Amino acid sequence: MNLKSYIRDIPDFPKKGVSYKDITPLLLDHNAMQLAVKLFINNLPHGNIDKVVGIESRGFFFATLLADKLKAGFIPVRKPGKLPYSIYTENYDLEYGSDTLEIHKDAIKEGEKVLLHDDVLATGGTAAATCRLIEKCGGEIVQCNFLVELEFLKGADKLNNYEVSSLIKYS
Repeated sequence: MNLKSYIRDIPDFPKKGVSYKDITPLLLDHNAMQLAVKLFINNLPHGNIDKVVGIESRGFFFATLLADKLKAGFIPVRKPGKLPYSIYTENYDLEYGSDTLEIHKDAIKEGEKVLLHDDVLATGGTAAATCRLIEKCGGEIVQCNFLVELEFLKGADKLNNYEVSSLIKYS
């Protein structure tokens, strides 16, 4: 099964010149989703994962499935104003603007092993900001994994201190 065949390109979304990678066709197919989860698990370094961090909002889909398979907790990293408790905040740039992410301060205990997951690695700003949030909480990042990586945007360069794994790559 070729997972790349389940990714739909949407031209000029969310703005002109951006080719959006739509993962919903993959989410619609149970076998494709199960294969993706299996590949994510197989690509992890050996060792225990305590928490899986998913980035709002499409990162939540697989992050929760991975947390379940790994018997780990799930942590949502959200946009401003969505988390009700004490938070850390991190600003970042993305390929079509800038934004802010937040995490609960008590989401990760000092020294916990954390897997970061998001749907797409583009310029790396979102993932790098999330790594900073995880480290503010005291977590140790085991891996940053992505369903899709847009290699031509060189986002992995912003994550060069971490192991990066992507199932589908566009060069």
